[in-house]
Amino acid sequence: MRRTAALLGLPLLMIVAGCAPAGSDPAVDAPAADPRRDAFVQRATEVADAWRPLPAWKSGYVPLQDPTVLVGDPGFTDETRVAFLSGWYRDQIELPTAKPADGAIRFPDGTLSVPLVSAATAYGQLDQGDPRPCDGRPRDPGPKLPGGGPTIEPGPDGPVSSAPQTACVPLTVTAVKLGSAPVRTSRGEAQVPAWLFTVEELAAPVARLAVAPQAVSAPPEPTPPSGPAPQGVVGAQDIQSVDGAELTWRLGVGSCDTGITPLVQERDDVVVVGGSVVTATGVCNSMLKLEPVTATLKAPLGGRPVLDVLTGAPLRLASS
Repeated sequence: MRRTAALLGLPLLMIVAGCAPAGSDPAVDAPAADPRRDAFVQRATEVADAWRPLPAWKSGYVPLQDPTVLVGDPGFTDETRVAFLSGWYRDQIELPTAKPADGAIRFPDGTLSVPLVSAATAYGQLDQGDPRPCDGRPRDPGPKLPGGGPTIEPGPDGPVSSAPQTACVPLTVTAVKLGSAPVRTSRGEAQVPAWLFTVEELAAPVARLAVAPQAVSAPPEPTPPSGPAPQGVVGAQDIQSVDGAELTWRLGVGSCDTGITPLVQERDDVVVVGGSVVTATGVCNSMLKLEPVTATLKAPLGGRPVLDVLTGAPLRLASS
């Protein structure tokens, strides 16, 4: 069960460094001293001070989310959600193989011209295969082209080797056009050229970003602080949503941990997130659980990177 609502009532640490120079003591707006909070403060300060982005972070294209993006509310069912997250598709159209002319990424601070890939190449990246057929349910809706052969064939469109868990039907692509999709990047949310695939089973298109690989820059390698992770401090796994100043991320916690509390250090140029937990002392399994937590920043996130307090790595926006 998601416990986000309950977590919102827990104490929230907000540390605002503002324009303070590296190594200065940030102001702390929090209740009485807590060794876990204090350990977070120290480690988050190290992470923020060590952040050294490459030039591409401010001038190039550094995407901070998966290249497959939903454009609108898809109206998922349990089966279609599994198919989307697994990359199960079947095409019913002729996919253009010609590369289009260069496109433009529109950032809040300007535009960048980039080469694009063809619709066929984008679909090849989108399609991760198909599930095994379900007993009593057809996997082949018929010819994929007028007079064509079967929809499912050996190769990328053949069934995957592992058995499906809750779904066994791929998503059906019936049309494609070149458009754009909103993407979180190192320069804030940008409109990025994308191939928009119409999917019969979904209420919104599935976008596959069309930017050629040579125009995509990777995030800088993180510089984690020295020493082990502080006791009771847990790291962030990814960002779930950004809505102005409201930030939701997922913590990696133990299945028996309690007292899960979101922790944030906020500066003008960077935000560091993590959390604190009360570790179980009795017998418990070692399963990692992803727990969503939410905090409201002092100012809208904008183009500031969100860094994990344990690794120092910039966090990506999770797939839906």
